[in-house]
Amino acid sequence: MTDKKAGFIAVVGRPNAGKSSLLNFFVNENITMVSHKANATRKRSDVIVMHEDNQLIFIDTPGLHEREQLLNRYMMEEAIKAIGDADLILFLSPVTDNLEHYEKFLELNSKNIPHILLLTKIDQVKKEKLFKKITTFMKYQDKYLELIPTSIKKGTDIPYVLGTISKHLPTHPPYYDTEILTTQKMKDIYRELIRGAIFEKTSKEIPYFSDVVIEGVEESQDREKVFAQIVVDSKSQKGIIIGNDGATLQRIGKMARESIEDLSGKKTFLKLFVVVKKGWSKDKKSLQELGYNF
Repeated sequence: MTDKKAGFIAVVGRPNAGKSSLLNFFVNENITMVSHKANATRKRSDVIVMHEDNQLIFIDTPGLHEREQLLNRYMMEEAIKAIGDADLILFLSPVTDNLEHYEKFLELNSKNIPHILLLTKIDQVKKEKLFKKITTFMKYQDKYLELIPTSIKKGTDIPYVLGTISKHLPTHPPYYDTEILTTQKMKDIYRELIRGAIFEKTSKEIPYFSDVVIEGVEESQDREKVFAQIVVDSKSQKGIIIGNDGATLQRIGKMARESIEDLSGKKTFLKLFVVVKKGWSKDKKSLQELGYNF
């Protein structure tokens, strides 16, 4: 019999709760998309962390939200599936939030999967407000296994957080090779890094009406070539993505290329094309072509 533990942990919370940032912090790599804009994460992705001899498989999920658009419904379905499939849930609640988002999560957790409550962004408030927030959660103390205040900016005690999560996982040998950080293919990570650059370098509706398709990756020992399409909803959005004399597209490309190089450790040639697919985010067939499998 092995005493090693392994399990799947769904990381959930409202948009911008800090889910992707926390997971990147766990592995010290930018393998999940991070943005200050809401609803940046669209699909589930696995981040694998080894803590001592235990394998923690974190499932990064889209933020819990309510919108009627087809893409948003897909995102919510992804989050709800992750909640139902997990051995354990890590619910992230920014310290400045009221209890509304947590109470909605309790309703969504219909299978009563055990969960840990992570109170995030505690660097933004004074100790008195932090203690008051912890007190407000006490009426739900029979619902959660643990309540842990955290702050990435302050350098959260990661071994303590991972150790606490580990003790609530089932006894099981590792599900995956203990050397890998994610089950995602590299081209899927590149796609998210390019999307992250779009979110960073454009504003208003553009990030939400754009997506990325990796057309090809050519690898050599010390260099990579990545060819990608940026898909938008209209000609006007295409013009904004490209910018005057191609300036915006160049900024997107520079940021994305540098992110890819940081991850791959190789010099990278990145070629971006911009194409228009009218109504892609509202059309099921178009979404499936972009990898959103309903």
